[in-house]
Amino acid sequence: MRQKGKVYLVGAGPGEPGLITLKGLECLKKAEVVVYDRLVNPRLLEYASQAAELIYCGKSPKRHTLTQDEINLLLVRKAKAGKMVARLKGGDPFVFGRGAEEALCLSRHKIAFEVIPGVSAALAVPAYAGIPLTHRAYTSSVGIFTGHQDGAKAGSAIGWERIASGIGTLVFLMGVGNLKSIVNNLIRHGRPDSTPCCLIQSGTLPGQKSISSSLGEIIRAAKNAKIRPPAILIAGDVVSLRDKLNWYESLPLFGKKILITRPPESAGQGRLLSLLEAGGASCLEMPAIEIKPLKNYTILDRAIARIDGFRWIIFTSQNAVRFFKQRMDCFKKDARVLRGVKAAVIGRMTRKALEDIGIKADLLPESFCQEGLIEGFNKLGIKGQNILIVRAREARDALPKGLRKMGAKITIAPAYKTVRARGRAARGLKDIDLITFTSASGVRNFFKVFSAAAFRGLKKMPVIAAIGPITAREARKSGLKAAIEAKEYTFEGLAGAIVKYYDQSH
Repeated sequence: MRQKGKVYLVGAGPGEPGLITLKGLECLKKAEVVVYDRLVNPRLLEYASQAAELIYCGKSPKRHTLTQDEINLLLVRKAKAGKMVARLKGGDPFVFGRGAEEALCLSRHKIAFEVIPGVSAALAVPAYAGIPLTHRAYTSSVGIFTGHQDGAKAGSAIGWERIASGIGTLVFLMGVGNLKSIVNNLIRHGRPDSTPCCLIQSGTLPGQKSISSSLGEIIRAAKNAKIRPPAILIAGDVVSLRDKLNWYESLPLFGKKILITRPPESAGQGRLLSLLEAGGASCLEMPAIEIKPLKNYTILDRAIARIDGFRWIIFTSQNAVRFFKQRMDCFKKDARVLRGVKAAVIGRMTRKALEDIGIKADLLPESFCQEGLIEGFNKLGIKGQNILIVRAREARDALPKGLRKMGAKITIAPAYKTVRARGRAARGLKDIDLITFTSASGVRNFFKVFSAAAFRGLKKMPVIAAIGPITAREARKSGLKAAIEAKEYTFEGLAGAIVKYYDQSH
């Protein structure tokens, strides 16, 4: 008989996916069912098991996918079916998250549950706007309120006369819809209209938008700035510290919209995105190419069968390592079969991927490209040696040609193919500030989706950033000059070059 199920009420944090707790993330990875809200960052769902059932139950002011009663009963039903359920809630489950209502329902049905606290937007969003909620020179009291409740209605749960003058810092979650009522009630009950205020939209996310004003002017300022939900209102003298502490909106890439073109199934998936978002950028992913397995692995399989006949094996990418391992697994072989065979890689991430499967890289060129590897082999003397190159089917031939000139005997074993991504039209391309290209094939496939002429016809021409000279050269063939060219041909090198470009622009 299957063990009884259990429900975990997990705080997903305020929006930035990195702000979920370690315990919450581990629960998400193990869950058999994930029930998630509207304000949960979709990227967190990537951590869920592929076998997990994902159920959206988001509620917006005008539309509820499920009522609260329906959500409660859904949790009960899944738990009674013996499932481990992660109820993923924005912010913290017990801070205006109706987590207590769900827990009480589970308790009534004798369902085991656990609460995993999250970082509340009430704390995180002000921090990302450079506003400390307390400061010993300003105030030691904080009040957190829901802005959904219209304070003008009879029976308001908010004691305006007490909070207006009795609490130093006031935080109103979801306060845009009733902003006029909130402001009028605070002023009417004694809060000075000169009180510093800040409205923060989409806090902790790259699209964060904030305005500062006095309490008396914040309504007009919000209207002029077109502030939309979800947004948080903060009122109090501590808001004046924002001028000196606004660290997030001062990041070098804040406000920049960057289009990332790269294979969606790459082994380093999300790495470039994370690096650019760490710099404050708002990123849109549009993979120009997709990584696909081959229909026929005869060449690679034969090479693996006689692997001890090679002196060197070269891996040109993380994907080459990944598919090589998959073929070895098919024959129940592991890293031990490469005993006596030296390995060479292009790039540190490929070296790490190789180490992860138990193989040490003997050669890593200083320049992370085919030409760099040729230069590295030129110092070793490889005349007459058998060398296996594991690569993409569509790769450039510079490496095998260069090694053959040195007298090496080369076997090329395709491990995967790159194809143009389908149905990946980039929405809002006209608003993009910068486009990244991480491979020559990515450039070629990008212009199979967009004609070069139409692209050049944009009113605002995006800056082009290339991961290295080969990619930049391919861009030039399409009539585009890469204003940014990484000196180190890695995601880290590309992100660093982009940051440097914008630093120098200011």
